[in-house]
Amino acid sequence: MLNIERENLILELLKQKESIKLKEIIKILNVSEATARRDLATLEKKELIRRVHGGAILNISSNISKDFNIQYRKNINRTEKEKIAKLAASFVQNDSCIFLDAGTTTLEMIKYFKDLNLKVVTNGLNLIEELETYEIESYLIGGKIKSKTSCTTGFAAVEYLNTFNFDYVFIGANAFNLDGYSTPDSEEAMVKSKAISRGKHVFFLCDSSKFEKNSFINFSPLKAGTLITDASLPEKYSQLTKVEVVK
Repeated sequence: MLNIERENLILELLKQKESIKLKEIIKILNVSEATARRDLATLEKKELIRRVHGGAILNISSNISKDFNIQYRKNINRTEKEKIAKLAASFVQNDSCIFLDAGTTTLEMIKYFKDLNLKVVTNGLNLIEELETYEIESYLIGGKIKSKTSCTTGFAAVEYLNTFNFDYVFIGANAFNLDGYSTPDSEEAMVKSKAISRGKHVFFLCDSSKFEKNSFINFSPLKAGTLITDASLPEKYSQLTKVEVVK
């Protein structure tokens, strides 16, 4: 991975979490401690981050957007996302109508649907091509296009969702804690909330990097559905929601 690619990945992580530990960078980017420190030093010199003891924080004055670029998201915690996607897909029964939230984890689910007869509704522009590849009947909800995260959002998208009844709903989040699931974009939050309200079985797909974090807008309480993640959580979470952990 090139220097600039690593730096961009670090920035995308910070846009989500606002702080990151050095050991997390080493694990996620699969680099040495020396390389991770050099990358942080470069980003600090560009005034994009501030180094702190054991890691770094986003430099708020740099005015970097908190939204993920879809291309970078594909490379963040990819192994964990693939495991979460496989487990999530295993809950889907044949002849179902499902909603797939825009995102990279839901994208990984699609290949597991190839032998099922499904109707899939999504706001993910990046999901449509994959759905067509596997000849899955699919519907893209209308609305304002948000190119950076490759999705449709806004009131038009919410109104369109009112016409559907879903057997299964799969939702991503930028962060979650005991207060619920959150995201940095208010219009995306509206779409997520509406999809959840139209679903019989709701699943939240969140890798452990989003644990105990908080983003701008809360869009759902924990109790609204089952959390699928890649690491065990404290007992207090199991008291509020069903938790499925990948093997």
